[in-house]
Amino acid sequence: MGGRTKLGAFVMTLSFGLLALAAYIGLTNRNAVLELAVDPRRLLIATAAVVVLGLLWIWVVVASHKLLRPVSLTALGRLAGSAFVGLICFGIAVPTTVAAQTVMAQRDLVGSVFASEGNSKSATRPDVEDKKDPWADQPRLNILLLGADDGAGREGTRTDTVMVASIDTKSGDTKLISLSRNWMRMPFPEDSPLHKLYPDGFYDPDLGNVEQPEYYLDAMYRNLPAAHPGVLGPSDNEGADVLKVSAGAALGLDIDYYMQVNLKGFESIVDALGGITVNINYRVPIGGDYRGAGSADDVLPKDYLEPGRNQKLNGHDALWFARGRYGLSDISRQERQRCTIHALVSSANPGTLVTKYQQIASASKKLLQTDIPQEILPAFIELGLKVKNAKVSNIDLDKNKNFPSGRNPNYEAMREIVQKAIAPKKTVASTPASPVTPRKPSTGKSTAPPKAPAGGTEDLSDACAYHPANP
Repeated sequence: MGGRTKLGAFVMTLSFGLLALAAYIGLTNRNAVLELAVDPRRLLIATAAVVVLGLLWIWVVVASHKLLRPVSLTALGRLAGSAFVGLICFGIAVPTTVAAQTVMAQRDLVGSVFASEGNSKSATRPDVEDKKDPWADQPRLNILLLGADDGAGREGTRTDTVMVASIDTKSGDTKLISLSRNWMRMPFPEDSPLHKLYPDGFYDPDLGNVEQPEYYLDAMYRNLPAAHPGVLGPSDNEGADVLKVSAGAALGLDIDYYMQVNLKGFESIVDALGGITVNINYRVPIGGDYRGAGSADDVLPKDYLEPGRNQKLNGHDALWFARGRYGLSDISRQERQRCTIHALVSSANPGTLVTKYQQIASASKKLLQTDIPQEILPAFIELGLKVKNAKVSNIDLDKNKNFPSGRNPNYEAMREIVQKAIAPKKTVASTPASPVTPRKPSTGKSTAPPKAPAGGTEDLSDACAYHPANP
């Protein structure tokens, strides 16, 4: 309309061409997109490109207005035209700014949480040669999940939550294994310098066969590096490296990486996701401190999370759902922690990630610590997409037989259970049915599903279903 047909054709062709190229790359070469999303240098370039494109479009709008504006327009007409152009420019500037801020938030997250191999130190991280397909010849990837509590009233950091996620790298099927925080005599591999220091596991034999809280699993993160700094070699997180080595020895697994979550920061990530939805099968305490049987010094819970189906929890309540234990067993708390992870995975839907990404990135930066290097993040994202759509189940380590107390757990028996649970299933063979009571016709009331056999596996979709019962 302004007579600049060649320039107009060039601008429109370039714009549609860039959109078509972006769509083609996104649909046919997802690896390239993932590499862009986790490369700080490329993200900086992408931010600059977004800003430049926005400015160019604003220039196109202003230049077009000048070409089309009649000279004979009244002052009111010119004012209306300028206001309309300003509105269009504002409409371009807002999404451009949001897009640039989102890309920079991603860059900040990647740079803050995931260091490159050259800029980080780990005494236990595997050397990976093929960064594009780091587990081409590795059937399972084992990740240590730590929940660290360094809040008020604590000296140092204790890892109240210790789990291992063993992931099938082809299917994404995941086995979760919970370790009890009060285990003593945690073992170390024979080739580890820690084995020379604690040949019979992490405890003090001079104290005898009594409870030794400073030698519990949840105290290793703090106490071992303090007693033997640098024992495993250069490390950015000695406590996590100690736990990787020891948890791997206890379960008979090679732990590849760790992910550590600050429990207080956990609230932020849940709130950023808009909350999580869980089934609460019994009253869960909010707060409270159990000082021992018959003690008059107990701190009573402030409140309780009441039982109910599909309860939407904010960050504060989700944290207490995962960690509340006043009057409850550690086993029940471990079950709720696994259900919390299951709910988090389910909550991470594309719509939430897109609309709240800056908030999620900011919370994650404060929440996470890991030894996963930047170089293999694209492969991790691919694996994460598999996990989200795959089966997640729990491995029961058989508390009654293998650790009725934490003083002397039967780690050898637990290793056998784990190896059996993660072994590839070659054929589906029938097994003798266990004596269970036949199901009665539904009465409209929820009942607890049959428990998984001790030493077996249980699908978390079943374990976390609504079935009110005593913890």
